[in-house]
Amino acid sequence: MKQFVITTLLSILLLGCSDTKIKDGKFRIVTTTSMITDLVKNIGGDKVVVQGLMGAGVDPHLYKASEGDVSKLANADMIFYGGLHLEGKLVEVFEKMQQQNINTVAVSDALDKKDLIGSTLFASNYDPHIWFDVANWEKITVFVADQLSAARPADKAVFKANAEAYLLQLKTLKQEIEAEIATLPVEKRRLVTAHDAFSYFGRAYQFDVVGLQGLSTATEAGVQDVQKTAVYIIEHKVKAVFIESSVPKRTVEALQSAVNAKNHKVVIGGTLFSDALGNPETVEGTYIGMFKFNVHTIVSALK
Repeated sequence: MKQFVITTLLSILLLGCSDTKIKDGKFRIVTTTSMITDLVKNIGGDKVVVQGLMGAGVDPHLYKASEGDVSKLANADMIFYGGLHLEGKLVEVFEKMQQQNINTVAVSDALDKKDLIGSTLFASNYDPHIWFDVANWEKITVFVADQLSAARPADKAVFKANAEAYLLQLKTLKQEIEAEIATLPVEKRRLVTAHDAFSYFGRAYQFDVVGLQGLSTATEAGVQDVQKTAVYIIEHKVKAVFIESSVPKRTVEALQSAVNAKNHKVVIGGTLFSDALGNPETVEGTYIGMFKFNVHTIVSALK
């Protein structure tokens, strides 16, 4: 019912969109996840004003638009979101924005379908956690810069320069994480987490990835999921499992108890950032800092 009210309110605001927009000369961008917010800020620089809907620890799969979000969206000159049904409950909202010719961009459109991991169990038929392969994020960086340049041609040179600088940072990130991952033998690269968010990471860096929940957190893991994963951990002598900052930890704790009850010791190796970055004032509050933190946490726990 609440989502119906929000959608109705959005429709009313959009009907008078030209009157509700803030006329201060600034180019206003609204983003969804914190990863996208960080990226657009890096590329847009001081030429844009970026407002992110989702902060640290927020699960985009379950996120519902608030009345404040509706106001931000109605006043936006441009919107960037993940796509591939990552923001499941906002799909209808974005469709309405597009119908009103508001510049609404899914960053997943940067990727060819061959770059995506397919899934018949998710609404889009693809895994939406595309940011966990840095190569994908490099393509998305170029795509976002192009989209901004098309929207604001006068600032094209700035967007291009910012994107090139950020791509250099991503290149350095790849080198650093690949060097750290190389210290972990391939046979120990078994990553068990709260939900199935790390398949792109696994494909890129040779990890066997197992998530207690599926691609979405909309449904919780059941007893069978816990028991099946416990068998996997014992069979492969996995030393550590991981909780996620945007997913309740109780299912991973239940998994740990199930494994320990079978006389195989497994520890919780730490908290990983999956569907959201860390707090803005921390290193993990950036995409690059988040990735480094995750890799260090994983490698340290599994060695």
